[in-house]
Amino acid sequence: MEGENWVPKTELGKLVSSGKITSMSEALRTKLPLREYQIVDILMPDLKDEVVYIERAQRMTDSGRRMSYSITAAVGNENGFVGLGRGKAKEAAPAIRKAINNAKLNIIEIRRGCGSWECGCGRAHTLPFVVSGHVGSVSVRLKPSPQGVGRATGDVAKLLLRMAGIEDAWGFARGHTKTTVNYAEATFAALKQTIEIRINPAIHLSTPIYTGSVTNAGNS
Repeated sequence: MEGENWVPKTELGKLVSSGKITSMSEALRTKLPLREYQIVDILMPDLKDEVVYIERAQRMTDSGRRMSYSITAAVGNENGFVGLGRGKAKEAAPAIRKAINNAKLNIIEIRRGCGSWECGCGRAHTLPFVVSGHVGSVSVRLKPSPQGVGRATGDVAKLLLRMAGIEDAWGFARGHTKTTVNYAEATFAALKQTIEIRINPAIHLSTPIYTGSVTNAGNS
């Protein structure tokens, strides 16, 4: 494991290394900056990673052609945690490793729930409410859906939803969605809204919108 010979340099890293923080949820709740990917390696050994997009570029120099790679990768445990990152290097393997490590540093814990008025099953299988994200020319809107719909989105959004543990959702995208990186970042921005949007405590939570199934809501 990569964290075996790791010497933490940040406050959060030292708390994890000493065993005072034992879960990724606790680490994120401290609000301390996550600057060492080894923290994620230790707290989430079951984390999965996948390459979203590979961009290869070449340029002419006095010594000939030189290649460079720009990789976009996603990480997640398919149970509420997801991250997205990019990495560049002269070779593909180091670029992939950089992208995965950067995705770990950008990891978030999303809210999930049963936000579809057509469902009300009380299980955290979809989004708790409608969210949207916009990057470049791409706009993404994700809506809660009842059980059985699946991930009714484009392939890029589908990958991130799977990594995050969203089983059912409707997705709508506008703009130049063939720009895969912008599409992925817009989807990630939409998922991030599940934790950025404040839930009004005056809302009656016994309705099918939440039914007590929203995870990581802070207050129950």
